[in-house]
Amino acid sequence: MILFFGPTGAGKSMQGQMLAVREGWKWLSTGEMLRASTDPDVINVLKSGDLVSDELTYEVFNEAVQDAKAKHYANIIVDGFPRTKAQAEWLGEYLENNDESIDLVVVFEVPEAEIMRRLETRGRMEDTPETIAKRMTIYRQKMYPVLGSFAEQGIRIIHLDGTGTAGEVHDRLYAEIVTLPE
Repeated sequence: MILFFGPTGAGKSMQGQMLAVREGWKWLSTGEMLRASTDPDVINVLKSGDLVSDELTYEVFNEAVQDAKAKHYANIIVDGFPRTKAQAEWLGEYLENNDESIDLVVVFEVPEAEIMRRLETRGRMEDTPETIAKRMTIYRQKMYPVLGSFAEQGIRIIHLDGTGTAGEVHDRLYAEIVTLPE
């Protein structure tokens, strides 16, 4: 399992989809799964910029992983999860109970001005300037403890320059992926 981290607009989804197609892996985005929800509570949380409850996130994640395993994907790319230290702890237990592990954590590094420029053109309902600023603050507050937890466990973490064209970023990412043990 490979985990992608980075603030909203850093290119995680595009890179995850490109890598999944290239390698025949499964790309799982909790954001995409939640945005596809018709549950009014989920929609309201997304519009506000707050985080969806852990319980709902775990349910969505478990269903998606089990589906990917049933379809015999060789690897799973997880985009946007875990987002808190509590979720990271849950994920650790979940992986241990399911005989899985994290092979790599990729942190996409993109300057905030570039993030704002990208999101202006994306046009999602939750991409207002106020919501983006709120999500950037939440990201910084929540991600560092999560990454610290992974570092303590000895999980390989790379900080990848997420600027440039999608192809340039993908080339940098793929150079890291090919060094993973089979």
